[in-house]
Amino acid sequence: MRDKAPETYTEKLDQLEHLRHEAIHAGSEQAVAKQHERGKYTARERIEKLLDPGSFQELDVFVRHRTHEFDMQKNRPYGDAVVTGHGTIHGRRVCVFSQDFTVFGGSLGEVMGEKMCKIMDLAAKIGCPVVGINDSGGARIQEGVVSLGAYGDVFVRNVMCSGVIPQISLIMGPCAGGAVYSPAMTDFVFMVKETSHMFITGPDVIKTVTGEEVDFESLGGAMSHSSKSGVAHFASEDEDACLEDTRYLLSFLPQNNLEPPPRVQPTDDPLRMDEALDHVVPDSSNKPYDMREVVRLVVDDGEFFEVHEHYARNIICGFARLGGYAVGIVGNQPSQLAGVLDIDSSVKGARFVRTCDAFNIPIITFCDVPGFLPGTNQEWGGIIRHGAKLLYAYTEATVPKITIITRKAYGGAYDVMASKHMLADFNFAWPTAEVAVMGPEGAVNIIYRRDISASPTPDERRQKLINDYKAHFANPFVAAERGYIDDVIVPHETRPKIITALETLQNKRQAGPRRKHGNIPL
Repeated sequence: MRDKAPETYTEKLDQLEHLRHEAIHAGSEQAVAKQHERGKYTARERIEKLLDPGSFQELDVFVRHRTHEFDMQKNRPYGDAVVTGHGTIHGRRVCVFSQDFTVFGGSLGEVMGEKMCKIMDLAAKIGCPVVGINDSGGARIQEGVVSLGAYGDVFVRNVMCSGVIPQISLIMGPCAGGAVYSPAMTDFVFMVKETSHMFITGPDVIKTVTGEEVDFESLGGAMSHSSKSGVAHFASEDEDACLEDTRYLLSFLPQNNLEPPPRVQPTDDPLRMDEALDHVVPDSSNKPYDMREVVRLVVDDGEFFEVHEHYARNIICGFARLGGYAVGIVGNQPSQLAGVLDIDSSVKGARFVRTCDAFNIPIITFCDVPGFLPGTNQEWGGIIRHGAKLLYAYTEATVPKITIITRKAYGGAYDVMASKHMLADFNFAWPTAEVAVMGPEGAVNIIYRRDISASPTPDERRQKLINDYKAHFANPFVAAERGYIDDVIVPHETRPKIITALETLQNKRQAGPRRKHGNIPL
């Protein structure tokens, strides 16, 4: 600041330009250089790459902290340690905050929390997504409990905005301690390999308390959280890929829960029939295949944006378009654990289904499930409770729900995977579908155990009974007779069938019972 207050209009403009320059260059050149050496962009560079060129409107440029302790008054940079504002992505309004690691290590204090809360409040008020870019050393120790209160204020906004506007977190540096709970409550979490880390307690604390030795990357790196914990939905190769994927993700999401997701003019023929679908499912029911190949052959231009790609790989979730409509895809993955449902896949699927339902995105389910994974680890780990989450999520969802049974649909897992009984709108089956209580081998061994043991040729008798069981039950027609399946279709008809069903369901209305909220078995 100048010693003498500006008097003329020109002097006031000079002061404004000077202060703006100070705010933009709040971080020292040395701190910025270190950021670049680590392969990281600065807070403002990230915003510029995320938003449409020239669209960013910064807010609270001249905010400064109010802390007097620990000689903090000697260092009061404008804007504090976060850049906030709004702009557009693909021409649609988005609010954003970007923590600045070059200022106080991006640590969160009272004023920084106020800036973040203010931009989140604006996003909720105007009904647009909020993107939070996290790169912070944690709570600002110099501000004590005030910084913890600031975190609490942010958490409240996360909860109040949940299911109202899309919330996306980009972890582009450290995110530790209580700070991790804000991203954890958002809809999608991106991490960058090698440069971003999330954990409640760091390696040093863990070694002191438990004796375990672990490095930062193994403990809280992008691949650890995208493959082991499931905290991260996406693991990007670098910051450019992370920012570009965020822009792509937003192209599938509506501005808020009161709007439909954006539709694009399709370049792929809605009536296209790909005969390659007729040969995807192997003749042997025990042979695996890749459900993602089925999805790519059905959706517009073969584009499938997978969510949680590396976590619980026995189920696939992601976004695509059909006839230009944004849809959520859920499918069992026969190439991983034969596509069984277990604890992790149930939670992954339930979370994705609820996200789609919150933001009016139709759900397309590809079912090939032999059942739930048996074993003491699953039972003691709570497969009953966790499996119920997926069942609950599908039943509660009021968006259009369309299911295609490609092969196995056995036991309770058949019910769970968006069956007609879980209020799915249209259920189709391929001729290769097997809808039954269990597989032929297991069923025969239970039903005809005595018959087989009394036979002089038990192996021949068992095989004959298995063949009879397959003829009577391992097909979609018994379920179709009951109306549990709306149509048995040739696989290459799948794309036009789904698109017609989507168009039919555009005005779907489903009122639920009056209640404060349901009690999903968390």
